[in-house]
Amino acid sequence: MLLCSPERWGKRWGTIVAYKSILVPFDDSSASRAALDTAYMIASQHDSHLEVFHVRADSKESIPLLGEGFSGAMIEEMIEAADQESGERSTRAERYFEEFRKANDIALVQSGPGPGGVTVWWREEIGREDQLVALRGRRTDLVVVGRPAEAMDQSAFMTLHAAIFETARPVLLAPSEKPATIGRNIAIAWNGSMQAARAVSNALPLLAGADNVYLAAFDTERSEMRFRGHELSEHLSWHGIETKSVETIDKGQDVGAGLLQMCAANHIDLLVMGAYTHSRLMQIVFGGVTRHVIDNAKVPVLMSH
Repeated sequence: MLLCSPERWGKRWGTIVAYKSILVPFDDSSASRAALDTAYMIASQHDSHLEVFHVRADSKESIPLLGEGFSGAMIEEMIEAADQESGERSTRAERYFEEFRKANDIALVQSGPGPGGVTVWWREEIGREDQLVALRGRRTDLVVVGRPAEAMDQSAFMTLHAAIFETARPVLLAPSEKPATIGRNIAIAWNGSMQAARAVSNALPLLAGADNVYLAAFDTERSEMRFRGHELSEHLSWHGIETKSVETIDKGQDVGAGLLQMCAANHIDLLVMGAYTHSRLMQIVFGGVTRHVIDNAKVPVLMSH
């Protein structure tokens, strides 16, 4: 028995689903401003709802453990100073958000369904950003995070890792500057891994609207045991997505550098890749393709773990 009509089935379970809700962790840094710009570009393509999420640090937790010699008055003073700094940062962040919203004429909507077009909401909570982004990110379709400004920016990396590992959602890493375009020329980094497959699936809404889709296939010992680049091309063709070319990155080549060189040569404006396909700790400590791309990519990168 047919449970619903083909038309209704396609409407509910079509292969290409838009990103209808997008989470943007925001702290008024240049990285988070670039993330908001990038998220708005995606939202404009999909009539999405943007949730701009600001987390105020809990001053009691932000004060380091203190030994003897610190009086209660001194500790209270430090907490008060931390509260003031956190409040000023929040005020700057919300002020920028409101200016951004008005400049782009975006409707304020707290919950869906919205009236159509791009909508936005400001959400503020107190706690640790990485923990709260992990929880909030599970209730959205896409998380857009600014690229950590410095290699030693541990707070930003913790938020990025929480988004990648703990939300079960695709994460779009925004470049340090607003891109001119996004999603017209897309490259897929393919090594046949589970993470890469998940990234491709999560990127379908963008791949379907691209002018050109390129494929960078990794030639590694593990990839020989998985299905090859041309088979991915055959799979994507069922979705009406044609890949322009398949470029192999050899075993002896620095994969991260080769991948970004391929992006530059083909004017790629979005890279799709699996994140941390090897041990997370090993890649964080010793480096790896994911870490190289995070540190050096000049284009938006959609990652899935």
